[in-house]
Amino acid sequence: MTEQTTSPIKLNFREATFLQSASAIENAPADSGWEVAFAGRSNSGKSSAINALTEQTKLARTSRTPGRTQLINFFSLTDHQRIVDLPGYGFAKVPLAVKKKWNQQLERYLQHRQSLRGLVMLMDVRHPLTEPDQQMLGWAISATMPVQILLTKADKLKRGPAQNTLLSVQSRLREHEELVRVQLFSSLKRQGVDVLGKQINRWLTDDSVLADETKSPSETS
Repeated sequence: MTEQTTSPIKLNFREATFLQSASAIENAPADSGWEVAFAGRSNSGKSSAINALTEQTKLARTSRTPGRTQLINFFSLTDHQRIVDLPGYGFAKVPLAVKKKWNQQLERYLQHRQSLRGLVMLMDVRHPLTEPDQQMLGWAISATMPVQILLTKADKLKRGPAQNTLLSVQSRLREHEELVRVQLFSSLKRQGVDVLGKQINRWLTDDSVLADETKSPSETS
């Protein structure tokens, strides 16, 4: 008798729908199920990346004023799997009090959100690892959170310089390579979209994660 094998679960990102916005972590959906968050500086290309992933041009809305969007936006893939668009960070013209408030919110979200399975960090390939990026990355690493870094707008550079930037960022983060992966990305050219989709799919459908979540208290003691 041969063993039956099951095919890996594959999410259909095109079925993503807007779930809700939250002005604070306290107003977020219940901390259950699984979610992957997108984070990046204002104008890093977060909304464009989410729209490219889901093949929906208007799912995640962009703001013409950097730093203006200060809401956490949740998108549903299934009843228990979500994509989260975090507010852009690091914009100089945002009032200091607002910036401080959202830094605290982002840190709390990364450190304490139990349903968070991975973080997608977006950095302009021409200006990677800025101080705000490193702060966000530090919070994720201290929470032992897997991170996929997208070096966005890769179409703005020729192949050689883009590849050199990729290698440089990978080298700077080598001590965290078990948690952090880096890739080139272009929403315009759809470069790296498939790689991103596969990574998010792994985070949200990993069998070991699903098994841990569904164990009874007696099984985990």
